[in-house]
Amino acid sequence: MADATKAANLQELLADAPTNWGRWGPDDEIGCLNFQTGEEVLRGVREVRSGKVFTLAVPVGNPSGDPVWPGRSGAVKLMTQDRSHYVAGKLDQLPGGLEYADDYINAFLQGSTQFDALGHTWYGEEIYNGHDAMSTTGGMGKCGVDKLAERGVVGRGVLIDMARHRGKKWLERGETFGVEDLEAAASSQGVSIEQHDNLLIRTGWLTLFYEQGREAFYGDQFVEPGLRYSPELVRWFHEREIVSLSTDTIANEVTVDPDAGIALVLHAALMRNLGVLFSEICAFDELAADCDQDGQWSFLYVGAPMRIVGGTGAPVNPVAIK
Repeated sequence: MADATKAANLQELLADAPTNWGRWGPDDEIGCLNFQTGEEVLRGVREVRSGKVFTLAVPVGNPSGDPVWPGRSGAVKLMTQDRSHYVAGKLDQLPGGLEYADDYINAFLQGSTQFDALGHTWYGEEIYNGHDAMSTTGGMGKCGVDKLAERGVVGRGVLIDMARHRGKKWLERGETFGVEDLEAAASSQGVSIEQHDNLLIRTGWLTLFYEQGREAFYGDQFVEPGLRYSPELVRWFHEREIVSLSTDTIANEVTVDPDAGIALVLHAALMRNLGVLFSEICAFDELAADCDQDGQWSFLYVGAPMRIVGGTGAPVNPVAIK
């Protein structure tokens, strides 16, 4: 196995890492979503006990700002017409007297709760499943988010509350965790992480953004808490055949590997190599509080990103049904 302390780049670090390329044929563009069979959907349905519904999207166009990756900007929402246009005589009522308001937003497709397309990140010259990275030119010719949207993500979901497990409101900047931590937290919650699950992990990091603001969230250098790369972690995802990973952070992982100094290693090892679906910037506080109260940490998970042709990602409002 590659030594993270010695590897200079992703190709060296992940030289011996497992891959799902070719597993579902040379033309596959949906990766681990292939594990989502009808039986897996029904397995998720069997988790529903009370009918309680939790939506997991953060606000879009929040007046106090949106949490986004550095270099991106939050959504800008503009009204194109409203009551004032009729009062000013700029618009006529529709026949019969109906008036209406209209608006639009200008936003990064990955500037809110969203799914990444499997072709969103890569190293070398290939995206997921060996498709040419040049296929991303001018839009995702391969592995676009619309391919995931055609299927939707439906199955058993399980929430691991790492912040609550460690007795914190939110994890510290750069704080990491791995396989043993996930298993220990699951055990303490009385839940199991099973084959073909949709794994949700709460760090509390977005709570910091909404309670203490942008300066506390971004700091002098943007480094989030999160999962930390290890060969064992990648093998665990591979063997468990996890369908999707969702967190309340922007990157779904610690921003920079503390040993190798390489950014976003799990985007490469899990998304690009294994085809694990990534959903980021999720709101888990309300769901986590309810799970802690009733002891039920598993549920039916439903997440269908917008069907944006050739998109590198797309907004989603995931739903957990208990």
